[in-house]
Amino acid sequence: MQKLPGRLECEFYNTGGEGVAYHDSDSTNNGSGRLNPANGTFLNEFRMQEGVDISYTKAHDHIDDNPYNKVPRDMNKFYVGWTQPGEWINYTVKVSKSGTYTIGVLYTSNGDGAISIDVDGKDATAPMKIASTHDNQDTTAWRQWHHWNASDSIGSITLTKGIHVLKLHIVANGNMNLDYLNFK
Repeated sequence: MQKLPGRLECEFYNTGGEGVAYHDSDSTNNGSGRLNPANGTFLNEFRMQEGVDISYTKAHDHIDDNPYNKVPRDMNKFYVGWTQPGEWINYTVKVSKSGTYTIGVLYTSNGDGAISIDVDGKDATAPMKIASTHDNQDTTAWRQWHHWNASDSIGSITLTKGIHVLKLHIVANGNMNLDYLNFK
């Protein structure tokens, strides 16, 4: 269970599988075990048997430490990727103080996208825009999914003290990598 206010790490979603903890467009984790080969390492095999697509930031070939990043990026940090509209992920959180919180995000987005959040099954944010990080100056096509940026405020949410289930929806475009959401 993650605690708010603070950082909600996108890779630490609920357990329970497809249709309970998450909905993913396919049953394959396109990061862990596929792009990152199953080789016994924690980074390559994290939640490998689940459908949510998880990878981690890498320095080799300047994948995630490239000059097109808008913010500096730590390496070997998990993120949820290969997002598609209609996908969702549940997170059980413990809110320590009732209030209205600003939502920030650390992300990449190959085109403008949108996410929304439900609280205990009810829409709490409406769609929130995730601005594109696409940069035409980068001629390495696959790296368009690896231009990291941060936003301190993509929207706000009202939360009451206690335990809640937040459902993160991919609303528009997809093509986003989401490291964390920050609630402050």
